[in-house]
Amino acid sequence: MKKLPHPAIYALLYFPFGAMGGFVAVAMTFLATKNGLTITEGALFGAVQLAISWMKWTWAPVVDVTLTPKRWYHIATSTSAVAVIGLASFPINQENMPLLLAMVAAGAVVNSIVGMAVEAIMAHATPETEQGRASGWFQVGNLGGSGVGGGLGLIMLEGLPWPWLAGVIMGASFLLCGIGLRWLPDTPRHEVEGGVRGALRKVGRDIADMGRSKGGLLAAILCFSPVGTGAAAGVLTQAAVAAEWGAGANEVATIQGTVAGVIMALGCLVGGYACDRMRPRTAYAVFGLLLGLVAVGMAYSPRTVAMFVGWSMVYNFGVGLAYAAFTATVLNAMGTGSAATKYNLYASISNFPIWWLGLLLAWTADPTQNAVATAPWLGGLAAMVDRHLGHTPHDMLILEALIGVVGVSVFFVMSRVVGRSRLPDSVAT
Repeated sequence: MKKLPHPAIYALLYFPFGAMGGFVAVAMTFLATKNGLTITEGALFGAVQLAISWMKWTWAPVVDVTLTPKRWYHIATSTSAVAVIGLASFPINQENMPLLLAMVAAGAVVNSIVGMAVEAIMAHATPETEQGRASGWFQVGNLGGSGVGGGLGLIMLEGLPWPWLAGVIMGASFLLCGIGLRWLPDTPRHEVEGGVRGALRKVGRDIADMGRSKGGLLAAILCFSPVGTGAAAGVLTQAAVAAEWGAGANEVATIQGTVAGVIMALGCLVGGYACDRMRPRTAYAVFGLLLGLVAVGMAYSPRTVAMFVGWSMVYNFGVGLAYAAFTATVLNAMGTGSAATKYNLYASISNFPIWWLGLLLAWTADPTQNAVATAPWLGGLAAMVDRHLGHTPHDMLILEALIGVVGVSVFFVMSRVVGRSRLPDSVAT
């Protein structure tokens, strides 16, 4: 077996996944409102991407039962490069919205396989004592990549003579990341009696075993809760929201660009370090509460550019903490069997609250959405916001903090209930 490299290798390999997400959620979202779309319309880019992430567990078994993770990685990074070139080639306006949203969805599908391949390799190659450290570096690639893809992508889309060049540069960087695979051991696909059908049955048994353990069940409950989502970040990148603090394209590129990537990376490393010294799911809940405190602080801060940048950076650090704790929680709960499928089940569960909370926060911050009838898909939540909050960025931040506190409270109640059950503590590996 190959000697395992420093876990920083996972940051390199996961970079294409994070950068593609950042390009859509930051660069394209900012330009949406700048080009005349509403805040709610701009939020659709991130919402479509998250909706695909929510469903990706349905095709994750393909990675477990067909090609090896390394082969899937090369296929997925190549198709993701083509996708980002396509997204950079069309102006962001009302006329192109249907095409752009379809391209975002297709790009998110192929890019999700980049993540699945890395997750499968990491689950097999990481000893339990190193799960927090590996999780931190893994999320450095995700959030740091998002910062680079968002900030640098925005600068290139606005500054290059031909916007498609931004996609070419981004796509080329995706392909270069594959060099990191040479230092990692090969991870086999399922080889069981009965071919692909038998392998799929093995995937089903692995998932069932995970769900029948305390760690697996509590991790699922926590991932389903709107805790540590960082959902406000996507709304804060929109031009109309940033303008509340007097911020423009340069400031948004800063809070979601390379500098932000460094801040989030530091948060990931600190969060991973903490998860090697305390139970990861407890750390996840604590970090979620800290993010809520930051949101409240930003809500009541003076409306100046310096405050926008400062609080956003603190928020980014908190997102790094929470995301590292999420990955450590999942690795600790799932074992090694059917790793791509199990990790993406948890990721899909966790993306659901990011998806609906992101839409709710965008709607709450949008002064044009002043009636429940404009957002029937939010149902009772929309009615409650209309009754007790207004439609400003301040109200959006307060709402995120309140929902996070409720989520953590529910998790700790369920921890006591599940802790008293006769379920095994963890899944057999």
